[in-house]
Amino acid sequence: MPHGYNGKILHVDLTNRAIEVEEPPEAFYRKYMGGSAMGAYYLLKNTRPGVDALGPENVLCLMDSVITGVAISGQSRMTAVARSPLTGCIGDSQCGGFFPAEMKWAGYDGIVIKGRASSPVYLWIKDGAVEIRDASHLWGKITGEVEAALKQELGDDKIEVLQIGPAGENLVRFAAIINMSNRANGRTGMGAVMGSKNLKAVVVRGTRKPTVADKKALGELTRWGVKNFADSDVADLGKYGTAGVVAGQNRGGGLPTYNFNSGVFEGWENITGERLYDVFLKGADKGKQDSQGRDTCYACTVRCKRVVEISDGPYTVDPHYGGPEYETIATFGSYCGIDDLPAISKANEYCNQYGMDTISCGATIAWAMEAFHEGVLTLEDTGGLDLSYGNAETMVKLTEMIARREGFGDVLAEGSARAADRLGKGHEFLITTKKQETPAHMPQAKISLGIIYAVNPFGSDHQSSEHDPSYHKVYADRMAQIGLHNPMHPRVLNEEKIRFALRTQWAYSATDSVNVCQFVYGPAWHLYDMQQLADTVRAVTGWDVSVDELLELGERRVNLLRAFNAREGIGKEQDTLPEKMFKKALKGGKSEGRKIDHAEWLAHRDLYYQMAGWDVETGNPTPEKLESLGLGWILG
Repeated sequence: MPHGYNGKILHVDLTNRAIEVEEPPEAFYRKYMGGSAMGAYYLLKNTRPGVDALGPENVLCLMDSVITGVAISGQSRMTAVARSPLTGCIGDSQCGGFFPAEMKWAGYDGIVIKGRASSPVYLWIKDGAVEIRDASHLWGKITGEVEAALKQELGDDKIEVLQIGPAGENLVRFAAIINMSNRANGRTGMGAVMGSKNLKAVVVRGTRKPTVADKKALGELTRWGVKNFADSDVADLGKYGTAGVVAGQNRGGGLPTYNFNSGVFEGWENITGERLYDVFLKGADKGKQDSQGRDTCYACTVRCKRVVEISDGPYTVDPHYGGPEYETIATFGSYCGIDDLPAISKANEYCNQYGMDTISCGATIAWAMEAFHEGVLTLEDTGGLDLSYGNAETMVKLTEMIARREGFGDVLAEGSARAADRLGKGHEFLITTKKQETPAHMPQAKISLGIIYAVNPFGSDHQSSEHDPSYHKVYADRMAQIGLHNPMHPRVLNEEKIRFALRTQWAYSATDSVNVCQFVYGPAWHLYDMQQLADTVRAVTGWDVSVDELLELGERRVNLLRAFNAREGIGKEQDTLPEKMFKKALKGGKSEGRKIDHAEWLAHRDLYYQMAGWDVETGNPTPEKLESLGLGWILG
């Protein structure tokens, strides 16, 4: 009898309405542990090269981990993996909330979904029993409506619903998968994959909580987190959420503004986490929110989720749909030159109602605004929409148009890179890597991110490595746990900084496979360090897990993702940054005049390949590297 996990993976073939249950051995669980690594394994095993991301042959993998659903902060995470319709690369995206834990309690560690239903359906899973049910009556409805309808239909207010909104149905290439109407598997277009399968929702209800190998040790770790939270570096996340970094980002010249043309925004004070907290954060009678308008994930002490309520003015916002994170505030705000928090919160509400990634959506609108500002896009192109920087009304309207694929929104629903291709112009304004829009942390200000953004298998991502300022003596003990002993200045790019990028990438990769929140576990400022993550896995499973084993898991996961891309002919040529980051200097603030030195960057990208054990000519994992990580099966 395993501890922490069920030992069961559910396989669903929507085309044939077939359901099978796989029971992998313990060695499989220890090797991949769950989340992203396990999802990549099943994607590689169950798809052929060249599969259409929006075709029935693509496989959508929804994966918990060996510790999901136990009573400790940060564990209620689920990863979605499939080929991405946005990038064409492997797609990978995490969510939090209560769905991941409930899915584990319902009897399964993961769900592998194949084929395409002939009409809209949803999966209903309760304590191991699985049904494929008609969802025609739910198609076209927004997330809150679907959640309410399913609770009534199934007669249970405690169900958890993972679903797509109309954006996923309309195959918006950056559509998200949503749970709780406000938690998202946001990046890489996993909602469009789900929509292409005519799968409206996965609904779970479970009462079988996992057993724990060492309850005493787990209890001690849980109590340690509660006790030390208030004095930790994540304490402000509880009060201000991720939006609390707006001021610091602007002060350091790293708040992306006017589509990455500046690192400072004159309207920054109007979009801070402090203002969001003081003016717009409200409580709501939802059962999982506190009186200060902060929501949480299962068993988490941090309570970082925002709940915004606006009942008057031009933009009313329903607290059921949460509130904006830092990335959302930046992409719909400073990227677009907008300092109107109610408008930004409304755009966030639309994204959660319709099911879209706020980063790609806001950044795609910002791309169109720069192209309009420079006269490359005209009113004729936009259908009469004034896309001037700072036009909050148009930004909000266009967000809904994208979800519905109406007018110019249909063009932008392809993502900015494909929109530029479709229009035949505007490529010089793109801020995409592997066709995915860049998140709100600037490589011009955080220099090692410029390497990780480029080499990351699913496009630029700010949660795939530690950021440069963290390689500081204040975190020396924690960094030493992952083999980093020589703190570097944030603006330095050298061999040691590449080691920092690579090893923190492995650490973050491990957290995405053990499926834990990166605000709670990690190698630097996080509540728990990497040794405590190893201790948590040991307490839950009984395995004698070390930090080195977790780092190897993280390395294995990165190589799995890269191996999928290599199979699809995606390698070094796609490992680059937007041209404007090399050619155009930033304006204003502490980052005035900064751009990335292309020659220096290329040399350090090759150094990264060497350190990773990859072929410098192709950027792909070598056969020797794959074999060393137990991935020789990929070679056939």
